Amino acid sequence: MNVDEYMSHDATGLAELVAAKEVTPAELLDLARKRAQQVNGKLNAIVINVDIEADAQVAGDLSGPFAGVPFLIKDLHQEYKGYPTTSGSRALRDFVAAENALITDRFLEAGLVVFGKTNTPELGSKGITESTLWGPCRNPWDTSRTPGGSSGGSASAVAAGVVPAAGANDGGGSIRIPAGCTGLVGLKMTRGLAPYGPQTGEPLFGLATDGVVSRTVRDTAGLLDAVIGRNRAADFQAALPSRKFAEVIKKQPRKLKIGYSARSSIIERPDPEAVNAVTSTAELLADLGHKVEEVRPPYDDKALAETFLTIWFAQLEGQIAEIKATTGAKDGDFEPDTLAVAEIGRANGVAALMRALHKVTEYTQQMEAFYADYDFFLTPTMSRPPIPIGQLDTPAPLQVAARVVHRVHAGKALVRTGVIDQMINENLGWVPYTQLANMTGRPAITVPVYWTDAGLPLGVQFNGTLGSDGTLLQLAAQMEEAAPWIQRFPAEPKHHLAS
Repeated sequence: MNVDEYMSHDATGLAELVAAKEVTPAELLDLARKRAQQVNGKLNAIVINVDIEADAQVAGDLSGPFAGVPFLIKDLHQEYKGYPTTSGSRALRDFVAAENALITDRFLEAGLVVFGKTNTPELGSKGITESTLWGPCRNPWDTSRTPGGSSGGSASAVAAGVVPAAGANDGGGSIRIPAGCTGLVGLKMTRGLAPYGPQTGEPLFGLATDGVVSRTVRDTAGLLDAVIGRNRAADFQAALPSRKFAEVIKKQPRKLKIGYSARSSIIERPDPEAVNAVTSTAELLADLGHKVEEVRPPYDDKALAETFLTIWFAQLEGQIAEIKATTGAKDGDFEPDTLAVAEIGRANGVAALMRALHKVTEYTQQMEAFYADYDFFLTPTMSRPPIPIGQLDTPAPLQVAARVVHRVHAGKALVRTGVIDQMINENLGWVPYTQLANMTGRPAITVPVYWTDAGLPLGVQFNGTLGSDGTLLQLAAQMEEAAPWIQRFPAEPKHHLAS
């Protein structure tokens, strides 16, 4: 097998070849490393190598549904014992995990051969992957553009064919945004299905969940089957599906009623390409026999964004305080943007956090009222194609000001300047659709059924009700059969031009 043949298979296909003894795990690992050598210098997707353990894995007896398949995990909430978990932060560059995360154990028990960890923004706090520690990760479809975040490194590596799937997680769209930017499948599962810990409790007050990005629906289904399951130490556990996702997707979904919209109250109008992505998907769904209607968004995404950021900022302040206490890190070890928003979280206080957490119930009720009439809510994943690297950079003078604001605890003054509205418009304005699933604990999936005229992926997203993960995957599998995307690869990534 050569690199091109390796790239033509998904994880399920590679596992079948290993089981049939047509290829060995060692050969697959060698091919994955060769592909990484070809592209990682241009993409900056893999930032930590896990070589000794990977070599030991392929030299031993592997078992599990994905035995021998090369794999990467995200350098955030997916700890690997004996290796750094930097979370994209200089404050954690020397922090070595004392034990595996439960999700990492589940990946290894599935037989996946983990040989590296992928790039992520500092503390996973942006929808792009451009940390000071590791530098920007680039999109293989156009290396001048972002692969999204915060699972951007995983998505970039999968889209470029280094691995057929990789570990990811999602606290506000961090699986779905990168999948949408790079032409992949990304499911954010129902709250409580994915394992977490033992390093922490349920991340981000339950808004975040682990998962994968992959090139095929069957890989997403099979990999999620491999990782979900009882965790007796969990604070919260959702009811497990009665059937394996890999079995569910073998049947066509029932005829569904789907409401769709590209509107957002955060932005005046989405890019025409985002609108086209949704309307062309609606046409495909109608051709497949589903009932599709354009609707008004059943919630106010600007208000939801404000609630989301209130929660995010509060947990970030607590996270920074904990990192300082456990590692001795100083303010200078964190990026100025991180310090500024953490200071806003501190200044907002507990009352604002409690109000925001109570608002979550309101959004959940609004969506459940919508699901009384519709099965799914269809939107673009992003309001425009993947944005250029550096577009969201904070100017140097404002970076200095951000550090001062944090040092003198001037968060309330900062809020009065209207900075929250500016952050919503700039940082969430291009991804206003993804926070809904996290806020309500419901599942949502991004599928790559649309490419722009310039040849860039622009995924579409389906939001579902509690426990509808299997039906979302069924629908995605039906769409994949009708409009296949697995053999659609970007051209070889070239060094980007200055933009």
